[in-house]
Amino acid sequence: MKIKKFASIVLAVSVSAALLFSLVGCQEAQTTTVTNTTTKTTTQVSTITNNSTLTETITQTSTVINTTTQTATVTETTTVEPTTRSFTDSLGRTVEIPVNITKVALSGPLTQIVLFALCPDKLVGLANAFDTSAEEFIDPEYYNLPILGQLYGGKGTLNLEEIAATGAEIIIDVGEQKDNMAEDLDTIQGQLGIPFVHIDGYTAEMGDCYRMLGELLGMEEEAEVIADYCDEVYANTLAIVEAVGEGNKVKMLYCTGDTGLNVIAMGSYHAEIIDLLCDNLAVVDNPSSKGTGNEVDLEQIMLWDPDVIIFSTNSIYSTVGENADWSTITAIANGDYYEVPYGPYNWMGFPPSVQRYLGMIWLAQLLYPDVAQYDVYAEVSEYFNLFYHCDITQEQYDRLVANSLGKQV
Repeated sequence: MKIKKFASIVLAVSVSAALLFSLVGCQEAQTTTVTNTTTKTTTQVSTITNNSTLTETITQTSTVINTTTQTATVTETTTVEPTTRSFTDSLGRTVEIPVNITKVALSGPLTQIVLFALCPDKLVGLANAFDTSAEEFIDPEYYNLPILGQLYGGKGTLNLEEIAATGAEIIIDVGEQKDNMAEDLDTIQGQLGIPFVHIDGYTAEMGDCYRMLGELLGMEEEAEVIADYCDEVYANTLAIVEAVGEGNKVKMLYCTGDTGLNVIAMGSYHAEIIDLLCDNLAVVDNPSSKGTGNEVDLEQIMLWDPDVIIFSTNSIYSTVGENADWSTITAIANGDYYEVPYGPYNWMGFPPSVQRYLGMIWLAQLLYPDVAQYDVYAEVSEYFNLFYHCDITQEQYDRLVANSLGKQV
């Protein structure tokens, strides 16, 4: 009876432990019962002397059961990795972003050029379709991505429905800060439920721009390679400008438009490399933020009388030499006018993105060949490999700069 009663107690304890485990959920109770049984026998002998002996054996057996119950509690801990993290963009906005970003939407063509260098395989769409000039440089697999439009500038608007359909995990804007930009990004972020961040993209700080993008996308090593390149090219350009001297900069205009009567004004975002490398004569009251620049008349250009003129593509470069109205301008009279290289984008910056580093390489040697002692083709080849993920042949290079080269080293 005692043994049964004890067994009942052990059973009750085990059941209680099981119930406790089911309630805790993350603990496992393991119970071990050890039973030791000892049997002891005692014999007693009595002798009676009346010519008879009586031997009586009495055996007493006692069983002692020693039961030891050991209970070990095993706790299994499951660590749940976070799926989001906080990121502070160039506007000072703190945004919750995915830890692992694989699908990126972009806000415009400037951003498209910057991101194509770093993460082409993460892009879910394009701001606008690639120009036909890009076909020999850009892998065709990227041609058929959805067109997302652009938030600022241009004729279109950002296509929010298309962005949502792509499954984008983040929207990125790169470029200059604009009025009410934080509110604009917050509004779209609220509408789509997709984080939207802005990264400053100014010519002098493109290295830092790429480092910030590397942190954002978890691509620090890849971004550092591009950032170091940008830092090196910009430092070399500054060294050339310093060697030339501020007072010896070439007096220049960059003319755009089909009649050549638009100028990229000093102090505008689009004029960053022009202002760096030359004496930009286009001083106006309200520099335009548009890539087409400020419209002026020929009389104003005659008054400025630049020593060098750079014409944008689709302007009057091919006919200006026979145009009597332009013939008295020093740059035209001396033949010191050129057309900006184009392919797969305008090297002077339309849009004003990172391809302006190509513009610095080309323009520095065009204006100051005695100081800029380097092989332009070699420099351009390095850029194409790093930013467009392709090689450029000498023949391709020659075609791109056919109307763009002055005295060569």
